[in-house]
Amino acid sequence: MLPSLWGMAIRPIVLYPDPVLLRPTTAVSVVDEDVRRLVEDMRDTMHAAPGIGLAANQVGDSRRVCLVDLSTGEEPGALIVLINPRIVEAEGRQSGEEGCLSFPDVTLEIERALRVRVEALGLHGQPFTLAADDLLARAIQHECEHLDGQVFLRNVSSLKRELVKKQIRKRIRAGDWYAA
Repeated sequence: MLPSLWGMAIRPIVLYPDPVLLRPTTAVSVVDEDVRRLVEDMRDTMHAAPGIGLAANQVGDSRRVCLVDLSTGEEPGALIVLINPRIVEAEGRQSGEEGCLSFPDVTLEIERALRVRVEALGLHGQPFTLAADDLLARAIQHECEHLDGQVFLRNVSSLKRELVKKQIRKRIRAGDWYAA
């Protein structure tokens, strides 16, 4: 777990269809204090939501950084920081219900790879490879999709996608959903 150096900072979560969610993020060139501060803010934001994953563009930052914590902050050491992640291997299939902090109260049945291997940089710029399966693999794929400027709607039928978009437009008109 990251120690809190700057105090708790919870950033607003960007909601779909904000354009920042639909643009690919930019690779981090240097893992410095500014990136570590971003990670700390993202951790605080994700745990407060609560959620199990968060990509930087979900808090309005265009850098290629994401976090996953299946314990939602309950287990010290469970936080996985992925800077410039790249899924290099995927195999098997799993189907399951997913939610997304940028789509409050929306859950969708999504099919993803059962196992993945991801290469990334850690919090101090060290490269590492992580093998993941089941829920961890699902969460990593979801967050990497965000970093690529995609959202989980792309993984459902066009009919289901249009139904969800229609619900969101209705919620925006009702003032129950804010998006740029």
